[in-house]
Amino acid sequence: MIRVRYFAAAAAAAGTDAEERGERTLLDLRAAIIAEHPALVDILPRCAMMVDGVRTDADRPLDDVQLIDVLPPFAGG
Repeated sequence: MIRVRYFAAAAAAAGTDAEERGERTLLDLRAAIIAEHPALVDILPRCAMMVDGVRTDADRPLDDVQLIDVLPPFAGG
């Protein structure tokens, strides 16, 4: 199982700050998250996906992945 952590607006939209998932690719994970948390439909495409600490935007297998962080854009200064 993969631990998915949501931060800021993504956590608010998902209604949780973390959950365990079993999808086998990042593309499948994104689709399943939106299906289960429809409020993420507008937020998730703008989020950075950190897979075991490395940002990725491409689909990839999740066979050995342990942690995915879903990070919406943050304002900074």
